[in-house]
Amino acid sequence: MTAITFKAYAVANEIDLNKIAIHCGIPKKYTWEQPLVLKGETLQQIVRKKTDDAQQVLVFSFGSVVFVNQAHPGDIARFLAYVRTFEPEIDIEQRDRYADDYSLHTGEADHFELTDEYVVVPEYEAFHPELIATVLAKSVALEKIEEQLGKIHDRLETMIDRLEKGRLRIGNKELARTTANIIRHEYNTLAYIMILDKPDITWASSSAGEFYDRMLEFFELNDRYKIMKSKTEVLYHLMEGFSTISHSIRGLFVEWIVVALIVIEVILSVLQIAGVLP
Repeated sequence: MTAITFKAYAVANEIDLNKIAIHCGIPKKYTWEQPLVLKGETLQQIVRKKTDDAQQVLVFSFGSVVFVNQAHPGDIARFLAYVRTFEPEIDIEQRDRYADDYSLHTGEADHFELTDEYVVVPEYEAFHPELIATVLAKSVALEKIEEQLGKIHDRLETMIDRLEKGRLRIGNKELARTTANIIRHEYNTLAYIMILDKPDITWASSSAGEFYDRMLEFFELNDRYKIMKSKTEVLYHLMEGFSTISHSIRGLFVEWIVVALIVIEVILSVLQIAGVLP
């Protein structure tokens, strides 16, 4: 059997699958855990050329797109241009920034084998392409969010440098913006990518569940997720420290103003007693 190829891209933070489904005439309400699978005549209309039965594209709500047996760059660019009509933030020229290639080989060995570039299974099962596509989609989406987390760390490092130089005041807007970035990062990781959730087929088929778990472990999705969770907790701890320092400085400033007002009032009273002031 000819190898099945996969090309996965993380192109957005979120893709509204229902908008695309309505435009394609698909009468189905999609939830976050279900990918939109496009193939046959629907895919041909989008890429504007004839496709075979083995070609399909899976679109995920958390911003990843996986092309199955679709290797021509022009077809990929045309499809992403189509998706961009629904999600304008997609940058087609930068699509390779968060991307991965993989392939499925069947019957080439009598045992299961996983590598960085391909997986070998003794016998093909209908669930293999969707599960591989799901793992790849989550992997490239995590790669995108890992980079975003690095940018948040860089911003916090700048704030720490300012504290070390004695510039203790941090504006409320800056604190709120950085906190919002951390919350958005955690929300994108947990709610959108749903690392801890499994496709429905894995609950119905034990072999599908085993295959998905082995793919998940090989791509270290759970470990990467735990690392990001722990880093996020550190970020929250740092932001709590910044907030405490900022509020302490503001409280001290208010206290000095109160003291200054009391001193002025005392001076005025003394001057009035001395007859200097009426």
